[in-house]
Amino acid sequence: CFGGGLGLALSCDLRYCSAGSRFRMPAARLGLGYAWKGMKSLVAALGPMNAAEAFYTARIYDAPQARELGIVQSVHEQVFAHATETAQLIAGNAPLTLRAAKLAMKGLRDEAQADRAAVDAAVKACFASQDYAEGRLAFAEKRAPQFRGQ
Repeated sequence: CFGGGLGLALSCDLRYCSAGSRFRMPAARLGLGYAWKGMKSLVAALGPMNAAEAFYTARIYDAPQARELGIVQSVHEQVFAHATETAQLIAGNAPLTLRAAKLAMKGLRDEAQADRAAVDAAVKACFASQDYAEGRLAFAEKRAPQFRGQ
Protein backbone atom coordinates (compact mmCIF):
# COMPACT_ATOMS: atom_id res chain seq x y z
CA CYS A 1 0.00 0.00 0.00
CA PHE A 2 2.20 2.80 -1.31
CA GLY A 3 1.54 6.49 -2.01
CA GLY A 4 -2.03 7.17 -3.07
CA GLY A 5 -3.08 3.73 -1.85
CA LEU A 6 -1.77 4.58 1.60
CA GLY A 7 -3.55 7.92 1.46
CA LEU A 8 -6.79 6.15 0.58
CA ALA A 9 -6.32 3.61 3.37
CA LEU A 10 -5.67 6.38 5.91
CA SER A 11 -9.01 7.96 5.02
CA CYS A 12 -10.82 4.86 6.32
CA ASP A 13 -12.27 4.68 9.83
CA LEU A 14 -11.03 1.12 10.38
CA ARG A 15 -7.79 -0.27 8.97
CA TYR A 16 -6.61 -3.88 9.14
CA CYS A 17 -3.90 -5.71 7.21
CA SER A 18 -2.46 -9.16 6.66
CA ALA A 19 0.90 -10.19 8.05
CA GLY A 20 2.61 -9.75 4.67
CA SER A 21 1.39 -6.20 4.05
CA ARG A 22 3.80 -3.35 3.39
CA PHE A 23 3.22 0.40 3.49
CA ARG A 24 5.09 3.44 2.20
CA MET A 25 4.65 7.16 1.60
CA PRO A 26 7.15 7.62 -1.27
CA ALA A 27 6.49 11.27 -2.20
CA ALA A 28 9.88 12.49 -0.90
CA ARG A 29 11.69 9.86 -3.02
CA LEU A 30 9.75 10.92 -6.10
CA GLY A 31 10.07 14.69 -5.74
CA LEU A 32 6.31 15.11 -5.35
CA GLY A 33 4.76 18.01 -3.52
CA TYR A 34 2.04 16.99 -1.13
CA ALA A 35 -1.02 19.24 -0.93
CA TRP A 36 -2.32 20.76 2.30
CA LYS A 37 -5.38 18.51 2.42
CA GLY A 38 -3.36 15.33 1.91
CA MET A 39 -0.80 16.32 4.53
CA LYS A 40 -3.56 17.27 6.95
CA SER A 41 -5.11 13.83 6.48
CA LEU A 42 -1.75 12.11 7.01
CA VAL A 43 -1.09 14.06 10.23
CA ALA A 44 -4.65 13.48 11.48
CA ALA A 45 -4.32 9.73 10.94
CA LEU A 46 -0.81 9.19 12.29
CA GLY A 47 -0.09 12.16 14.53
CA PRO A 48 2.57 14.78 13.76
CA MET A 49 5.70 12.79 14.63
CA ASN A 50 4.66 9.53 12.97
CA ALA A 51 3.46 11.40 9.88
CA ALA A 52 6.76 13.26 9.71
CA GLU A 53 8.75 10.03 9.95
CA ALA A 54 6.67 8.24 7.33
CA PHE A 55 6.79 11.21 4.96
CA TYR A 56 10.39 12.38 5.47
CA THR A 57 12.02 8.94 5.35
CA ALA A 58 9.82 7.30 2.68
CA ARG A 59 10.59 4.08 4.60
CA ILE A 60 8.78 0.85 3.82
CA TYR A 61 6.93 -0.42 6.91
CA ASP A 62 6.02 -4.06 7.38
CA ALA A 63 2.73 -5.02 9.05
CA PRO A 64 3.95 -4.94 12.70
CA GLN A 65 5.67 -1.59 12.12
CA ALA A 66 2.53 -0.24 10.45
CA ARG A 67 0.53 -1.32 13.51
CA GLU A 68 3.00 0.39 15.83
CA LEU A 69 2.96 3.58 13.76
CA GLY A 70 -0.84 3.70 13.64
CA ILE A 71 -1.23 3.02 9.93
CA VAL A 72 -3.39 -0.01 10.79
CA GLN A 73 -5.27 -0.99 13.92
CA SER A 74 -4.35 -4.64 13.82
CA VAL A 75 -2.69 -7.38 11.80
CA HIS A 76 -4.49 -10.65 10.95
CA GLU A 77 -3.55 -13.88 9.21
CA GLN A 78 -7.08 -13.99 7.80
CA VAL A 79 -7.65 -10.28 7.27
CA PHE A 80 -10.74 -10.64 5.08
CA ALA A 81 -12.40 -12.96 7.61
CA HIS A 82 -11.64 -10.42 10.35
CA ALA A 83 -13.01 -7.55 8.24
CA THR A 84 -16.16 -9.56 7.50
CA GLU A 85 -16.66 -10.36 11.19
CA THR A 86 -16.18 -6.70 12.10
CA ALA A 87 -18.63 -5.59 9.39
CA GLN A 88 -21.21 -8.05 10.71
CA LEU A 89 -20.80 -6.68 14.25
CA ILE A 90 -21.28 -3.15 12.95
CA ALA A 91 -24.29 -4.16 10.85
CA GLY A 92 -26.00 -5.55 13.97
CA ASN A 93 -25.96 -2.13 15.65
CA ALA A 94 -28.39 0.76 15.43
CA PRO A 95 -27.88 2.61 12.12
CA LEU A 96 -28.99 5.99 13.49
CA THR A 97 -26.53 5.70 16.38
CA LEU A 98 -23.72 4.79 14.00
CA ARG A 99 -24.64 7.76 11.78
CA ALA A 100 -24.54 10.16 14.73
CA ALA A 101 -21.19 8.77 15.87
CA LYS A 102 -19.76 9.05 12.34
CA LEU A 103 -20.88 12.68 12.09
CA ALA A 104 -19.28 13.48 15.44
CA MET A 105 -16.01 11.69 14.59
CA LYS A 106 -15.83 13.46 11.23
CA GLY A 107 -16.31 16.80 12.97
CA LEU A 108 -13.66 16.00 15.54
CA ARG A 109 -11.16 15.22 12.78
CA ASP A 110 -11.82 18.53 11.04
CA GLU A 111 -13.31 21.08 13.42
CA ALA A 112 -13.40 23.73 10.70
CA GLN A 113 -15.92 21.54 8.86
CA ALA A 114 -17.72 20.37 12.01
CA ASP A 115 -21.48 20.73 12.01
CA ARG A 116 -22.31 20.45 15.69
CA ALA A 117 -25.97 21.20 15.07
CA ALA A 118 -26.15 18.23 12.69
CA VAL A 119 -24.54 15.98 15.30
CA ASP A 120 -26.96 17.19 17.96
CA ALA A 121 -29.89 16.62 15.59
CA ALA A 122 -28.63 13.11 14.77
CA VAL A 123 -28.34 12.28 18.48
CA LYS A 124 -31.83 13.66 19.11
CA ALA A 125 -33.13 11.48 16.26
CA CYS A 126 -31.63 8.42 17.98
CA PHE A 127 -33.61 9.07 21.17
CA ALA A 128 -36.81 9.67 19.20
CA SER A 129 -36.40 6.52 17.08
CA GLN A 130 -38.14 3.18 17.09
CA ASP A 131 -34.65 1.68 17.25
CA TYR A 132 -34.08 3.25 20.67
CA ALA A 133 -37.29 1.66 21.96
CA GLU A 134 -36.28 -1.66 20.36
CA GLY A 135 -32.81 -1.49 21.90
CA ARG A 136 -34.18 -0.93 25.40
CA LEU A 137 -36.81 -3.66 24.97
CA ALA A 138 -34.25 -6.15 23.62
CA PHE A 139 -31.94 -5.39 26.54
CA ALA A 140 -34.76 -5.98 29.04
CA GLU A 141 -35.75 -9.21 27.28
CA LYS A 142 -32.10 -10.34 27.04
CA ARG A 143 -32.20 -10.81 23.25
CA ALA A 144 -30.47 -9.32 20.24
CA PRO A 145 -32.15 -6.15 18.98
CA GLN A 146 -33.66 -5.94 15.50
CA PHE A 147 -32.81 -2.45 14.33
CA ARG A 148 -34.44 -0.93 11.25
CA GLY A 149 -32.92 2.53 11.08
CA GLN A 150 -36.18 4.17 12.08
